[in-house]
Order: sequence, then C-alpha cells, then structure tokens
Amino acid sequence: MPVPAETSMRPVDGKAVARAWDASAPSARSLLLTMLGEFVHPRGGQVWTGTLVTALGALGVEQKSARQALSRTANEGLLDSSRHGRRVRWQLTPTGEQLLQQGTERIYGFMRGARDWDGRWLVISVGVPESQRQLRHRLRTRLTWLGLGSPSPGLWVVPDAGKEEGARAVIEELGLRDRTFAWVGSAVSTGDPARLLAEAWDLDGVEARYLEFIDRLEGVATTTAAATFVSQVRLIQDWRLFPFLDPDLPSELLDHDWPGPRAAATFHDRHNRWHRRAQDEWDRMDGEAGQRI
Repeated sequence: MPVPAETSMRPVDGKAVARAWDASAPSARSLLLTMLGEFVHPRGGQVWTGTLVTALGALGVEQKSARQALSRTANEGLLDSSRHGRRVRWQLTPTGEQLLQQGTERIYGFMRGARDWDGRWLVISVGVPESQRQLRHRLRTRLTWLGLGSPSPGLWVVPDAGKEEGARAVIEELGLRDRTFAWVGSAVSTGDPARLLAEAWDLDGVEARYLEFIDRLEGVATTTAAATFVSQVRLIQDWRLFPFLDPDLPSELLDHDWPGPRAAATFHDRHNRWHRRAQDEWDRMDGEAGQRI
C-alpha cells in the first residue's frame, strides 16, 4: 500500500514514517547493518553506542533490542568496542569493513545498466545433505547473493559465466570443493527455457515487488530531518533485498519490459534527493551522543 505523503502543513516524525513504510518491520540487526553501511562505514567505521540506539529508536526499535543487535553483531566479529569513561565507542573490524564494502558495491551497482550476454551459462552441481542444514543455508545465501538460482535440489545456474570466480570462492570457503562439479557453456534446444527460469527464480514475485516498491515511493515525501533519515534507511533496507531476489537476467531471456531498471532509477533518484539531509541528521545524533557523560 502506498505511503501517505507528508505535507508542509503537517510534519510527520521519524517513527511515524517508519511505521508507514512497512507494517512487518525488519529485524533490529538488519536495520543496524544498513545503518553501518550507509553512515558508519563512510565515516571511518567508528560510532557511539548512543548514536546507534537513538537511530534505531527513530526506526521503532526498542533500546533492549538495539543493544542485543549490537552485541550479536560484535559476537559475529564485525564490531569491536572500546570504553571512553561511561561511554562505549564501536569500531568496524577488518571483516566488518570488507563485508560492508562488498555489500555497498553490490547494492549500489545493481541494475545500473544493461549488460551484453554471450549466451553462456554457469552450471554448478553441489551436494549438501539435509542433515547439514546450516551449511545448506550458508551455501544458498551466498550463491543467491551472486545471482544464481536453483531449478532443482543440488543444481545451481546463472546466465553469466563471469560469476565463475565468485562461485568458486564460495565453494572453497565452505569446504565443498570435493562435492562440486561445474560447467560453463551454451544452452541447447532440449527443454523449455521459460520453465527453467520459473523453477530457478520467482520472477513473477520479483516483478510484483519491483512495482510495489516504485508505487510506494511515489507516495513518500519528507518535511523534517528525522523523517528524511528514516525514509532513507527504509529505502536502502528495501532495495538491498533485490540483489538476493533478482538474477539480473539478460534481455534475451525476458519476454517483456522488466521493471528492474526503472526501480533502480527510482531508488537512486530518491537516495540522492534525501542523502544530504539524512547524513546531517546522523551527524546531529552522533554529536549529541558524543557529548553525553
């Protein structure tokens, strides 16, 4: 459902905008990672606890949940802490820096332009038993992030031979090299390409989400710094899901005008429009946190 536009006659606070974006709010940790990538990473990777708690609070996250998200992220090796009197300052670890840099490049580079296709596919067969569910989940998450789809159990495909290096790195990192076979080549006429696409990716669902994303943004306007900050975070939060969902298929495999590029243009237009004000609001929150005793 489109978000009701804010008007100059009735400024809307940040928490109201957060509720309007999505009734099923994302997790505190997910929002934390979005803020780390958008605001902390570009500022040298340092931030006060108070800044993060305040910023998450503007997005409707309770203080207890915010602190739990911080603790969990630190336990995963993405953040280190140091005490300054009664205050705590967080620093991104090298692992955290790398993760956020890769995510930034993927999120902001996704759907930025049409690509030429040489007709070749990357096909990977890798067997992970049902008993190793955590490993199966990690494999699925990593290969999906690269754009691969799975038309049948244990089989992964993508119409982009250039993904070979990235896929190989995932396979080796997860210790699955001895269970994996991979090929690069052109498809043959046997079989139905449309069925392969439908089995590997939920393209109808992705298209519907793109159109909903575009429609929702048409109803968003911000009049306060707090509302702009919240809208910017929600914008990035919503957009960063699409690289997991959309394999960015070449036009030769699509039978109609795909809304992905239009959604990307909408995302970047709004992001650029809100950028300066959202950054200023972050600096204000960080400045206040730094002055607290």
